[in-house]
Order: sequence, then structure tokens, then C-alpha cells
Amino acid sequence: MNTKTSNPKTDYLLGAGLDVLHFESREWLDIIAFWKDEIKFFNDLLKHKEASEKNNSEYENMLKNLDKVHADLFDDLKQSVIEHEQLLSKIELAEKGLSDNDYREKHAQLLSRINTFTKDFKTFKKVVFDYSKGL
Repeated sequence: MNTKTSNPKTDYLLGAGLDVLHFESREWLDIIAFWKDEIKFFNDLLKHKEASEKNNSEYENMLKNLDKVHADLFDDLKQSVIEHEQLLSKIELAEKGLSDNDYREKHAQLLSRINTFTKDFKTFKKVVFDYSKGL
């Protein structure tokens, strides 16, 4: 039987006022900035070991994944959150054809993306930590 477990925090937040959702969006931008700093740290850590690991395919794959995470996901997530905030601005200006429900739906989609990425990024960090322990 496939049942979906509901996250009470998500359900609560999506029913909250737009100011609360706006605050959460701003937090996402801070989280993304922190992740970018973490990626720089991992990149420096792995490049520091580059001289002794040039022929290691595991190392090369990790660096490629690191670049992909940085280039594709962080910038895309950040841009999505910024566009989301711009939608809120249009709603607050009572732009025709928009409602707070549009914002809430987009917020739910972004929340799902952030949660998925958080889980994937934690997995990636475990791989980097395990790899660096073995060096």
C-alpha cells in the first residue's frame, strides 16, 4: 500500500501568511549561499589531494559531481527562489491574474526541491568525507 506521509511543518507553513513564506524563502537563499561555501571547501580539499590522486577515477568523478552540483543546482535553485520572491512582489502589488494561491503552490514546489536537494547534498558530503578519510 502506497501512502504518502505528510510533513506537518510543510502543511503548517503553506497555510501560513505570505510574510512567513517570504521569510522561509529568504532563509533558502542563506542556505544556498552556505552550500556554495561548503562546495568551495570541498573543492579546495579535493584539489589539495590532486597531486597524489591524478589517476584515481573515484577522485575524478567526485570533482565532476562537485562541479555539476555547483553549476547546475545552486544557481538554478537561487534563481528559482528569486523568481518566487518576485512573484510575491507582484501579488502584493495586486497584479491582475495572480493570487496568493499561485505563490503557495510555487512555494510548495520549491520546498520539495530544497528538501530533495538537502538529502542529496548530505549524501554527497558523506561520500566526500569517507573519501578524504581514506587518503
